[in-house]
Amino acid sequence: MTLDEILISLFPNSHEIQVSKGGLITGTGKLRDGRAISVIGLGNGESMGTAAALPLAAQVIDVISRGRDTPILVLVDLLGQLMARRDEMIGLNEYLAHLAKCLILASQSGHRTVGLEYGKASAGGFLATALATEIFVALPGAEPAVMDLPSMARVTKLPEEKLKELAKSTPVFAPGVDSMLQMGALAQIWDANKPLDEQLEVTLKNASAKDIRDQLGAERKGRPMAALVAKRVIAAAMGTADDLATA
Repeated sequence: MTLDEILISLFPNSHEIQVSKGGLITGTGKLRDGRAISVIGLGNGESMGTAAALPLAAQVIDVISRGRDTPILVLVDLLGQLMARRDEMIGLNEYLAHLAKCLILASQSGHRTVGLEYGKASAGGFLATALATEIFVALPGAEPAVMDLPSMARVTKLPEEKLKELAKSTPVFAPGVDSMLQMGALAQIWDANKPLDEQLEVTLKNASAKDIRDQLGAERKGRPMAALVAKRVIAAAMGTADDLATA
């Protein structure tokens, strides 16, 4: 689906969403019940740089400052963070962290947040947008990847062929919607043949500030240890490690 088709299906009543030449998505849409939803994101396969991160974060801050419970939808079709010397020199990592923290603050302030990937998404741009929301969903054909296998090979110093072999049985090494779903990072894959406004409504109802991705990963057998380790860390910090051990 194209971005225009997605927006029409998400907001058949009306929307005031602008998409710049650089792929910056900002504005508001109208939900099925008439409520407004704030919409931000980056599309057209662009890379996330400082020029995109700041206005997106500003819209999130504006939503928080107005109060109420306006939800936020984050649309993504991007190629990761912008690999430009200027952006790196002025601290692109801090800009991306700022955007992610704004989305997390919005969630903690009572604004339900949903990330929707309809194209590509990877690296820092992915982490600061869709993965910083309460519920991350995708459309068929989406290609999420925190790090692709060639990049992973360069970082780990392992042969790419070895990583491809590991990816067949371990979703942590495998990019794509299936592995993201199994690990619990991706909540669900929407049906492109059904109205997206209906699916958005259901997703918003299920959204919660409580992060259960580690639990989903355990249930789906994609990350069997994450939830257990998190519980042990919390128990140790709270001084209840003995209770957990005997439970």
